Amino acid sequence: MAGKKESDGGWRKFLWNSEKREFLGRTGGSWLKIFLFYVIFYGCLAAIFIGTIQALLLTIDEFKPTHQDRVAPPGLSHTPRSDKSEITFNVKDADSYKKYIASMKEFLEKYDDNKQLENNNYDDCNDLPQTYVDRGKLDKEGVKRSCRFLRSNLQNCSGVKDDTFGFSKGQPCLIVKLNRIVNFRPKPPTNKTALPDALKGKTFENYIPIHCKNKRDEDEGKIGEIKYFGLGGLAGFPLQYYPYYGKRLHPDYLQPLVAIQFTNLTLDEELRIECKVYGDNIDYNEKDRYQGRFDVKFTVTSKS
Repeated sequence: MAGKKESDGGWRKFLWNSEKREFLGRTGGSWLKIFLFYVIFYGCLAAIFIGTIQALLLTIDEFKPTHQDRVAPPGLSHTPRSDKSEITFNVKDADSYKKYIASMKEFLEKYDDNKQLENNNYDDCNDLPQTYVDRGKLDKEGVKRSCRFLRSNLQNCSGVKDDTFGFSKGQPCLIVKLNRIVNFRPKPPTNKTALPDALKGKTFENYIPIHCKNKRDEDEGKIGEIKYFGLGGLAGFPLQYYPYYGKRLHPDYLQPLVAIQFTNLTLDEELRIECKVYGDNIDYNEKDRYQGRFDVKFTVTSKS
């Protein structure tokens, strides 16, 4: 019992020693010195951090990226997106493709013809591909005007006449776009040998072509006819929509779209399809499945 009391007294004495007037083994003066040290120490750390951030902000341009050395060529993305790029649905079951339709309607809402025609920040930039539109330098304040891209350009895949985007007929559509990169100007292909056979012999004046085909040899002959819908009925991205000036200067910018419709997919089979854009400054990277290309797997069934 005596040992326990002595132990209790030692703990209490460590907490507050009335003889030496120490709290947790330190006097008030000692605690004050420690407190002041850490205030100064963390104050200096905060000042260094704030100073570093301010120095970094001085190197950043508010209108354009200061350094674009590591920016890859644009990604090619599609709507609807799905887990692992697999689109599976049953033609006779509307619920199986309901999410795909909802995704496409949401994406195309900002492309509605009326919204663009009522907005004074849009220009008519011709119904056929034209060259780049220079809207001034990137270092000047003010909203830049944009070229209209009307939803009606997508024809069968616009969702206007067929609000299921072909899914109810087993002829699904994909809406494809090149991702935005500030001040990027895609260049049409000049190396004809790098093009697929279907594009060889064609000229690509003022647009970047896109082409889709079976990714696996065993799927050849199972994909059927592929239709493309874009500006002027061309399968590609017209140059007059470039360059993009950034969100601050180009708040109403809409990148051009291409709709791809697969009109005769073989049913009840997994079909892997690859789509690529072709341009002199567009590269591909096997580690990035969306750099200049993408592949998607379709499985269409018609069982009741």
